[in-house]
Amino acid sequence: MCRNIRTLHNFEPPATTDEVDAAALQYVRKISGAARPSQANAEAFERAVAAVAAATRELLDGLTTTAPPKDREVEAAKARARAELRYAR
Repeated sequence: MCRNIRTLHNFEPPATTDEVDAAALQYVRKISGAARPSQANAEAFERAVAAVAAATRELLDGLTTTAPPKDREVEAAKARARAELRYAR
């Protein structure tokens, strides 16, 4: 599950709301142990996702760096190359 949480800091263009929400959802799924909550827990689950997304956005907005922004395509190519090595048969 957590493999879907990606680094969101220092990219050009900056992380989108969808990326932040997806990371928050994956985090809450992981710590709750449920990909989909029961009806009884759905409201608490959604509140947690919203709170984690807000905290993530606040963190990303407050971080600074002197490193040049990373390129999403280059980072994706690096990840594919690592996966190719990891899963080579």
